[in-house]
Amino acid sequence: KAFLKAFADACASPIAAFVVIPDGTYQIGVVNVKGPCKAPVEIQLQGILKAPVNTPGDAWFTFGYIDHFSITGCGTFDGMGSAIYGKISYNPRAQNIRFNYITNGKVEGITSKDSKQFHINVLGCKNLIFCKMTIIAPADSPNTDGIHIGRSSDIQVLDTKIATGDDCISIGDGLQHLTVERVTCGPGHGISVGSLGRYPNEAPVQGIWVRQCTFKGTDNGVRIKSWPDMEPCEVSDVHFDDITMDNVCNPIIIDQVYCPSNECKSKKGPSKVTIRDVSFKNIKGTVRGDDAIMISCSPAHPCANLCMSNIDLTSPTGKAKATCLNVKPIITGTMNPAGC
Repeated sequence: KAFLKAFADACASPIAAFVVIPDGTYQIGVVNVKGPCKAPVEIQLQGILKAPVNTPGDAWFTFGYIDHFSITGCGTFDGMGSAIYGKISYNPRAQNIRFNYITNGKVEGITSKDSKQFHINVLGCKNLIFCKMTIIAPADSPNTDGIHIGRSSDIQVLDTKIATGDDCISIGDGLQHLTVERVTCGPGHGISVGSLGRYPNEAPVQGIWVRQCTFKGTDNGVRIKSWPDMEPCEVSDVHFDDITMDNVCNPIIIDQVYCPSNECKSKKGPSKVTIRDVSFKNIKGTVRGDDAIMISCSPAHPCANLCMSNIDLTSPTGKAKATCLNVKPIITGTMNPAGC
């Protein structure tokens, strides 16, 4: 209640206002605050916030409909997921933080720890920056994506460390213009565009740049994934540049027959998602296993204008391989392993 009152006062202020949470540990229940606010609002978090073990609803903190909003500091959102990991009775599982329809925002310096589901979910936001953050959960924590972004534009994720149990960054439909730079990912499932093509009326994904990132021990590296024989969507203008892989399984992957847990076993046709104008450039490092490059495009909509340049991926066995289906990539510079 103290936090909600402080935020309400800040939101009503005619001049820029701050909500300061000092050093210390605080148990705090579900928070859902909405704008619009009269002037910019900044939350300065220095302490540790702890969620209820059984957090009701789908999110612990929700911030919505605020222009010029920021969260800064060195504090922590501790979702207390460690208390429920492995227990199927807790459903739904709450995300640590949701940002809904935030414009001109910034989240800097904070830590998100042990979320029960996604750490951060971004929906309908524009011009939002995440930087110098730490996002952590055990490698076996279920569905704990670091940052999931959908239906948003002009988003940046910079200088951030993500170590979690699912995708470090997952990109949903309708995302336009995302920049990811100097992110360290691992453990986790890599950085993924998708999955797409599962639901009707998905909006296109366009303008994704992932640069100068490092993947350590992840189950995937950089990935685009779509469901077979379901709904149409489009992915275009996606670029992965200057990437280092360290003991990564599936460093480069386009999977258009994505079907986890055999959820689409009755679907026999090809994916209806179109993928075009994608590049993988200056990607080097080591592979866990032998599958360095796996490109499996839809036979109904073969990947178009796929470029690969200066790829150098090796495995301890010396048998790293590249597989490309339903695509003829444009290859320049080094290509190790060969095969595409």
